[in-house]
Amino acid sequence: MGSMIDFKRPDGSTCKGYFAEAGPGKSGGKPGIVVIQEWWGLNDQICGVADRFARAGYNALAPDLYKGRVTQKSDEANHMMSGLDFVGASDQDIAGAVKHLAGIGGKVGVMGFCMGGALTIAACARVPGIAAGVPFYGVPPGQLADPARIKVPIQGHFANTDDWCTPAVVDAFEKAMIAGGQKPEIYRYDAAHAFASERSEAYHVKSANAAWERMLAFLGKHL
Repeated sequence: MGSMIDFKRPDGSTCKGYFAEAGPGKSGGKPGIVVIQEWWGLNDQICGVADRFARAGYNALAPDLYKGRVTQKSDEANHMMSGLDFVGASDQDIAGAVKHLAGIGGKVGVMGFCMGGALTIAACARVPGIAAGVPFYGVPPGQLADPARIKVPIQGHFANTDDWCTPAVVDAFEKAMIAGGQKPEIYRYDAAHAFASERSEAYHVKSANAAWERMLAFLGKHL
């Protein structure tokens, strides 16, 4: 089990986050992974993902982008996501988490779900020091992150039945990356949005397990 810590942002201020260490006293030299929350906030689900990464041998840090606010109501989650400073979340909170993990271990990757998936892509386009990114069913608008600016390996996991991060959005993102000279590894699942979340009605065990195994193999290669 991890715990809440404070870490520095590039602007010198601090951000809180849930840190799960790769084995007690064994964090040194281990690769790191920044886990980016869904629109619900930094809840037990996301902390559990960080713990799962720690058991797999990664130092995991999930920055608290909502500064302590968590909800289970969709309308409130939408309100909080709409009010989020996405540039600040990427260039300060996530960038600070990347630097913190790099300071205690090896290479650092970024991954996230839904809103966190979009921010994963944004961070890969905007933040230095990231070695690889794994977005789940989230793509940011082009004005936040130009896919052509992404120069690190990307493995994406998306749902074929998704009215938020639609298949058309995914296709456009993949084409833009390819046009920029990159070769993203994109997987599409016959499932719905949030298929990897055990707390979602859309949770799809087969797809979630396949995505996790593919992600671990990908991170093992690039981190």
